[in-house]
Amino acid sequence: MSSILCHQHRLLSSCKDLTFLVKIHARIITLGFSYNTYTTTHLINLYSFFKKCNLSRTLFDSTPNPPVILWNSMIRAYVGTNQYQEALKMYSSMLEKKHINPDTYTFTFALKACTGVCDFEKGIKIHEDIVKRNLVNDVFIGTGLIDMYCKMGDLESAKKVFDKMPNKDVVTWNAMISGFAQSAEPVKAVEVFKKMQFVCQINVNSVTLLNLLPGVCKLMDIRVCRCIHGYVYRRVFPVSVHNALIDSYSKCNYPDVARRTFNELRGKDDVSWGTMMAGYAYNGNFYEVLELFDCMKRMGLKMSKVSAVSALLGAGEMADLERGMEIHECAIQEMIDSDVMVATSLMTMYAKCGVTDKARDLFWGIRGRDLVAWSAAIAAFSQSGYPQEALSLFRDMQNEYSQPNNVTLVSVIPACAELRAVRLGKSVHCHAIKASINSDISTGTALVSMYAKCNLFTSALNLFNMMPLTEVVTWNALINGYAQIGDCYNALEMFCQLRLAGLYPDPGTMVGVLPACASLGAIRLGTCLHCQIIRYGFESDCHVKNALIDLYAKCGNLSLAEFMFDKTEFSKDEVSWNTMIAGYMHNGLAKEALSAFHSMKFELFQPNVVTIVSILPAVSHLTYLREGMSIHAYVIKSGFQSHKLVGNSLIDMYAKCGQLDLSECIFEEMKNTDSVSWNALLTAYSMHGEGDRALSVFSLMEKRDIKIDSISFLSVLSACRHAGLVEEGRKIFHCMRDKYDIEPDVEHYACLVDLLGRAGLFNEIMDLLKTMPMEPDGGVWGALLDASRMHSNIKIAEVALKHLVKIEQGNPAHYVVLSSLYSQSGRWNDAVHTRVKMNEIGLRKNPGYSWVEVK
Repeated sequence: MSSILCHQHRLLSSCKDLTFLVKIHARIITLGFSYNTYTTTHLINLYSFFKKCNLSRTLFDSTPNPPVILWNSMIRAYVGTNQYQEALKMYSSMLEKKHINPDTYTFTFALKACTGVCDFEKGIKIHEDIVKRNLVNDVFIGTGLIDMYCKMGDLESAKKVFDKMPNKDVVTWNAMISGFAQSAEPVKAVEVFKKMQFVCQINVNSVTLLNLLPGVCKLMDIRVCRCIHGYVYRRVFPVSVHNALIDSYSKCNYPDVARRTFNELRGKDDVSWGTMMAGYAYNGNFYEVLELFDCMKRMGLKMSKVSAVSALLGAGEMADLERGMEIHECAIQEMIDSDVMVATSLMTMYAKCGVTDKARDLFWGIRGRDLVAWSAAIAAFSQSGYPQEALSLFRDMQNEYSQPNNVTLVSVIPACAELRAVRLGKSVHCHAIKASINSDISTGTALVSMYAKCNLFTSALNLFNMMPLTEVVTWNALINGYAQIGDCYNALEMFCQLRLAGLYPDPGTMVGVLPACASLGAIRLGTCLHCQIIRYGFESDCHVKNALIDLYAKCGNLSLAEFMFDKTEFSKDEVSWNTMIAGYMHNGLAKEALSAFHSMKFELFQPNVVTIVSILPAVSHLTYLREGMSIHAYVIKSGFQSHKLVGNSLIDMYAKCGQLDLSECIFEEMKNTDSVSWNALLTAYSMHGEGDRALSVFSLMEKRDIKIDSISFLSVLSACRHAGLVEEGRKIFHCMRDKYDIEPDVEHYACLVDLLGRAGLFNEIMDLLKTMPMEPDGGVWGALLDASRMHSNIKIAEVALKHLVKIEQGNPAHYVVLSSLYSQSGRWNDAVHTRVKMNEIGLRKNPGYSWVEVK
């Protein structure tokens, strides 16, 4: 009989598939062999291994008075197939049997089930039962308790269990290290790791390092990373540890060190390639990602899902559709294109390359779309600059899934913010409250960011203050929101509060707070922040470096901005060049801006829309028509002519270069014009003295309900003054307040004074000055002085000069105008006296000059 049982057990142990197992089981039944505990346990475990827990349960239920080992096997089977609720029901049924006493294995599996469903209350009850049965010192149970508490976020309870355990093995230490590494206090993971080695003399294994390295990534501590690397280098560890080191160096913003580690690694697997590609993608080195993809293809290596996702991300970010289609073909060959993660990346790539129809078709082609697939598709369109498509998909999704999860909401909320769809954003917020996911950090942060971008800071702050837990990224949403609307003081105030709350800023914080310093011209505060950036190791972050360049340029310290830009270790991107070009323009250095633009192209960086919009004002300032036309040709070649910002800038550039007809052509070719486009055309007519045409455009704006703002009025008033259209100018000035409820500012008054002054209507001007709600500035008095010179009205000129001397003490032009006026009127003594007075106060007239473009 024993030989039959042995043969039976050998057969069961040799099972390689479910069919063979069922045949053996049927054979046991047909031969009439009786079950013993060992055979039944073996069958239950095998059925669960093949994911057939229902058959395991049938076998268990057919066993009279099953012993503890069978109960444990059944609970373990449910845990192994992620049926945690069933496992806990089994555990509860077991406790009801008075003749059955749970043992060490029972509690170990029950704790895993609690962890799986995050049932904190049940976990505490099991812990209490463990204490009652005096099993708390068991190393397996203790490790299970630590793992449960860590994964439920109760690190304090986990540490208490850990500290009370008399005997700890390497698995126990690994569980504690993993808990701290995944928490908000990763530095404690390093402390436990050190204690494990140097105090308790426990040998580290590969799991220890794999658990610790995610904490090192959070700390971004390159020194710890190098220490661990040195430890690994002197010993033999599997490839997985080396892959984790590549990942850690990448996430510490040292992709070059990660690449050296990758190059030196022998026996690279597909995970190694995928990790290195993901590391480059994480640091924005998309060219290198595609370079690795090409290398894999040449070597005939299998492309993993991670490699495909990273390669597609690189193709999407570089808008390289041809390369993206090549990666798509490889994914089809490897039969991974139907995977949700890869399919989502394909959608994102096509969306970023502007092929939205293909992206949409890919989504609808995914079989068995679940909530994860819908969420991923919404995120793909939202992150690729198609918020309207994202919202459309969200509405379609609600027809199939009435309960979107927090991932879906985090994907759709930014689309609401982008479109300023406040009502829809609020309805999503209501849904989050009903689904009890509004307290989720990612959802709460997305909502705070949405309200901030929609300029609803009261709602953003209320939500922020109600959140039970906030992370640095939540604070960043508010800091960036304030900075983007120009509320610099509140942005800096939030930064101070973040530090007082005991949180450490991250690169995103600095990218938000540095522009606030730049707007205020707070160079000293910006320098202090620069010191903190160096201290925290953020200086190598490209976004932070760009923000620092912008800060120093806007604060007038161009030499320091250039020094940082020219640093050899600085990996420049298009934003870096755009920032430098904008910095030159901010400081009035148009030639230097144009030189930087040419250097950018020479170094094979592709100018984008922002580059074009930044450089065209430099061309306008220098009136370099040939240069402007060359840039226009690049715009057409790159497909940027559909962008309103580019079109508006081209209208302005051609007008300032004397080509009004080309400005008109650009305007007429624009498919989507806005008020800025119309104002640009108004300004073009104004500077060319085309008053009647400016009035016609203004009238057309009124008929087509184009939004008319203060700039529109300033442009048309300027056109009227150049053309001498007094009556029309008066009517337009008065309709500002009467018809459009727009209060004229000092520039509008200056235009009207100039218009009336050219017509010699000085009495009307003096009456107008008395009714001004603000003090006239240099522009108003200067316009009056010019009009006085034109009509030889010395009395009014003297009044104007009296005020101008107070406002613009160092400007010699006003004295020259008055002296000339005295000379024209034959008052030579007054003319000489004016010139002497100029010399006495140290003023000299700057000689005039003009230039023409040659070649």
